[in-house]
Amino acid sequence: MAIYRALATNPVIPWRLRHGMERWLESSCRDRQPGLYRWLHFGAARDPLHAVTTGPAHHFFGYYDKCPWNASQSLLLAHEASFNDRPPGPEDRVSVGVVHVAEGNRYEALATTPAWNWQQGSMLQWHPADPERLLLHNDRRDGRFAAIVRDTGGRTYAVYDRPIYAIGPDGGAAYSVNFARLYAHRPGYGYAGGEDPWSDSPHPGEDGIHRIDLASGRSELIVSLDELSRLGDEAWRGAFAWINHVQVSPDGGRIAFFHIRRTAEGGWRARLCCCSSNGSQLACLLDAEVVSHYDWLDAERMLIWAKERGAPGRFRLVERSGGSRPIGAGVLVEDGHVSFSPDRSWVLNDTYPDRYDMRALMLYRWPDGERVDLARLHSPKARWWGETRCDLHPRWSRDGRRICIDSVHSGQRQMYVMDVGGLIG
Repeated sequence: MAIYRALATNPVIPWRLRHGMERWLESSCRDRQPGLYRWLHFGAARDPLHAVTTGPAHHFFGYYDKCPWNASQSLLLAHEASFNDRPPGPEDRVSVGVVHVAEGNRYEALATTPAWNWQQGSMLQWHPADPERLLLHNDRRDGRFAAIVRDTGGRTYAVYDRPIYAIGPDGGAAYSVNFARLYAHRPGYGYAGGEDPWSDSPHPGEDGIHRIDLASGRSELIVSLDELSRLGDEAWRGAFAWINHVQVSPDGGRIAFFHIRRTAEGGWRARLCCCSSNGSQLACLLDAEVVSHYDWLDAERMLIWAKERGAPGRFRLVERSGGSRPIGAGVLVEDGHVSFSPDRSWVLNDTYPDRYDMRALMLYRWPDGERVDLARLHSPKARWWGETRCDLHPRWSRDGRRICIDSVHSGQRQMYVMDVGGLIG
């Protein structure tokens, strides 16, 4: 157990003393004696995080559900931006490129794109068909969002007439959503500068999830917003809706996604839905007061943060065939960006800023419940929040021995890597 945690939970020490120690640790000690801060929290003074990008420009990868390393793990995908303090507008471009890990972490720009946001970038990712040298990102051409395939030299290999959200594990098919509609209702996840043809329609039959055949470039609508509106209770029937967070199952046979609607109070509510890769077998798997980040454990089960009305939030293991059970009681107690290690023996997770504006980074051994805290990183909400926030979005390397995060704890948005091989065995 960490030294500080042992002291903070010791009932022999008066509460006032424990509270004063906590305030000192999370303020002056953190700022002036970072080595001591880490030692008290984690039992080691050395910083395990290593920056792989540096200023003056800002760098980030994006979301937690994609791997930034290529097949040989010699390159890391990254975005480079000249600003960090506002949402991107229609004409703001971001650089997409690679970090040469073996060459002193040299960043090489390959292209620029106006189709991006701070949460998920341009959906920059390696092409599963050739993850050593081919990458994909979204773009805007002739006023329409598109997807581009490039090689590591920057050469264009393919252009698709729809933007890509997620790709199947064999690289044969990808899935697209309406990023202009997403921008209008969740701007931190959509792209500025596009036009939604169905902006006045609550649940158009022509919009939803498109499946793109990456060999031919042909696409087809496999799930429509109108079809989703008829799934479930009356609250979803006439509501204004959109789609977000598409993720493909490990075997490529199914996709999960959030169907999101506007509420009468002016907010929004999401539910977890699932269907086969061709849109059949459409079902709602979880309709709770809150559903949040998730990851597939296997072709049949997903780990997701959810909250029912009047009950605390918790992670649940949801079965595609129906039913769920709580996971990580008393250990995984906050919403975070969860992802399974490649061998499915560990869960990587983070948190939102606590009352000291600190984010926690952790591992959770699956399924027996051991939690290993890795770092606490400063992310002041007063400066970086809303659409400009920088979540850690931790993601695994392909061999499961390293993790990569985005963070602003240095005062800049940069990427960091940590070796966790000695911790996971």
